[in-house]
Order: sequence, then structure tokens, then C-alpha cells
Amino acid sequence: QLLEAKASLSLAQAQHALQLQQAKAQINKMVPKKQFEQLQNTLREEQCKTQQLQESLQRQAEQTCRQLVRTQEEHEQLLQTAVEQAEGLEQSLRNAEAVLAERAAQLRDAQAQLSRNKLLIEELRGENRRFAMALQAAELKQKSMEEKNQLLEEQASALKHLIGKITPASLS
Repeated sequence: QLLEAKASLSLAQAQHALQLQQAKAQINKMVPKKQFEQLQNTLREEQCKTQQLQESLQRQAEQTCRQLVRTQEEHEQLLQTAVEQAEGLEQSLRNAEAVLAERAAQLRDAQAQLSRNKLLIEELRGENRRFAMALQAAELKQKSMEEKNQLLEEQASALKHLIGKITPASLS
């Protein structure tokens, strides 16, 4: 629109200049007064049109400038918002990475503890088997001792019985 307005203005100015030259040429040829007045009226009309075109062109230029400034401000604001969002996302990413690293360390520690616990459980199972075997051996020994004790009690009872029989006989 600006270029069209400039072209119209240039065309109007060229027409005006041409008409002015024509008017001067006609004045030089002693143009009649009526024709001279018509030319002056035409000149004034063309000057008014030229003035209107210039004002319109100026308004359009100012409006375009304001639009450009608004658009630039909007773009700058959008860019600032995008930069702030990117910074926020970067911070969130760093925080997430830190949490992830901490969790990974906790998992490694837990895995190491789990491995130690497995070894300890295996050791305890081995020890439990040894204790079970020792308990079984002790039970066998106790059973054997109880059998020997039973045998000894039977022998002691038999001896008491025998002593009981021998003592009255020896006293008499």
C-alpha cells in the first residue's frame, strides 16, 4: 500500500508538473481568462489531491511503524518468555538429574547391602546346618547317655537288691 501510495503521489506530481507547464505555455500564448481559471482550478484540485495523498501516505507510514513496533515488542516478549521457559526447563532437568543420580547411588548402596545380606544369609545357613548336625549329634549322644544311664540305673538297682540280700546274711 505504501508503494502504491508513493507511485500515485509520483504520478500526481508528474501530472501536476505537466499541467503546470501546459498552463504556463498557454499563458505565454495568451490563454483566455476562462481557460486560465479552469487550469488554476484544476491545479488547485491536483494540489489538494497531492496533499491528501501525502497525508494518507504519512498516516499509513505511521500506522505501519506502530504495527512494526508492536510486533517487535511482542516478538521480544515471546522471546523473553521462551528464554525463561528454557531456563526453567534446564533447571528442572538439572534437578531431575541430581535426584536421579542420588537415587542411583541409593540403589547401588542398597544393591551392595543386598549382596552383603545374601552372603551373610549363606553363612548363617551353613552355620545353621553345622548347628543342626551338632544338635543331631548331641541328641544321639544324649540318647546314648540316657541308654547308658538307664543301664547304670538298672545295674544300680540290681546292686541295691543284691546288697539288700547280702547285708542281712552277712550280719547274721
